[in-house]
Amino acid sequence: MFEKILIANRGEIALRIQRACREMGIKTVVVHSQADAEAKYVKLADESVCIGPPPSAQSYLNIPAIISAAEVTDAEAIHPGYGFLSENADFAERVEKSGFVFIGPRPETIRLMGDKVSAKNAMKKAGVPCVPGSEGGLPESVDEIRSIARAIGYPIIIKAAAGGGGRGMRVVHTEAALPNAVIITRNEAQAAFGNPTVYAEKYLENPRHIEFQVLADEHRNAIYLGERDCSMQRRHQKIIEEAPAPGIPPRLRDKMGTRCVDACKRIGYRGVGTFEFLFEKNEFYFIEMNTRLQVEHTITEAITGIDLVQAQIRVAAGEKLTLRQRDIVLKGHAIECRIAAEDPYKFTPSAGRITQYHAPGGPGIRVDSHVYHNYFVPPYYDSMIGKIIAYGDSRDQAIARMRIALSEMVIEGIKTNTPLHLDLLSDAAFLNGGTSIHYLEQKLANYNNNSG
Repeated sequence: MFEKILIANRGEIALRIQRACREMGIKTVVVHSQADAEAKYVKLADESVCIGPPPSAQSYLNIPAIISAAEVTDAEAIHPGYGFLSENADFAERVEKSGFVFIGPRPETIRLMGDKVSAKNAMKKAGVPCVPGSEGGLPESVDEIRSIARAIGYPIIIKAAAGGGGRGMRVVHTEAALPNAVIITRNEAQAAFGNPTVYAEKYLENPRHIEFQVLADEHRNAIYLGERDCSMQRRHQKIIEEAPAPGIPPRLRDKMGTRCVDACKRIGYRGVGTFEFLFEKNEFYFIEMNTRLQVEHTITEAITGIDLVQAQIRVAAGEKLTLRQRDIVLKGHAIECRIAAEDPYKFTPSAGRITQYHAPGGPGIRVDSHVYHNYFVPPYYDSMIGKIIAYGDSRDQAIARMRIALSEMVIEGIKTNTPLHLDLLSDAAFLNGGTSIHYLEQKLANYNNNSG
């Protein structure tokens, strides 16, 4: 096992990884920007290294600075967390070539699954169902693009092959709108990802977002740890997640989970990963694989009792999985609310100093957050400042506990999205379960129209 791990991230995930390491007796090195010098996890680390000024391009995305920090502190492995460089194959390659272990998949696997076209082709070969769409990137010829779109059937969605985070995609309802949509999306893809390749897929009208958590070692052992429903989202950014997904029959869960495991073995996957699907009319359609730890890993931990961060570290150290599929039992229900420093309905970021802070507690409540009383929320990074996880024997109990937790939480001095969460936890459609990925945006549009 590693003696020292460098954590190449910030915020709540840096603290989460640090806690996992401390429990395992592993020393931690935390890299940080000047803006995060007073962070809780920086104070708790065995060693900390400032790697640059506040902007992430000059700090958390600065590969040479991170490698240098690992060298001067004699770290053995680098954990990238989520976001930033976690799915950057070039970074993973630099880490390995510099003599460190990258706590994640191999660089070639990240490349394969990071390109949406190659990922989809790999999944088709593995027998994982995919959304009907173009075979590879769209050609230059407008006539060819039109015939591809007709074969798929409108509406379609044009997506950047190297896209992510909800960027580089455009829905097209008519043939007349198609050429312009392709040009705009290609330009966006080039500007955002340095790759202009786009592809087309059938646009599903009211799907749910269901994802399967997998864990695999380098000895070709793999298991799946149930599924999560992440349909409550805005602009493709998740806000509430729950596990297991309401209304998924156990037989269908096992069928899809087994296919995900088979795909892991086929591509030689190592580490934790998530297969993301759109689910409509009792059918699953693969959309992408996240080759990293997810923000919402916590709810899977709650229903399986497995520490995914520690499992990730053990696999990266070359250990074999001790768990088999028959050992995985899903128990109870868990919900996660992402707490963000932003206006709850306008979503404008709200940086500033937290003048009062009180975290909720009680049976089944877990709070993952790096903030504290008098903490200054910097304006340079993602607005998420923590997560509340509520676990119960049933979905109803988990919802009841989450409502209590949200009502107890005190964060003053900045705005947070807690009122939105409380609103959603009383929403009839959410309480019924199974809302589509468009539900929240439609609800917010109605709210803004009525309040405007």
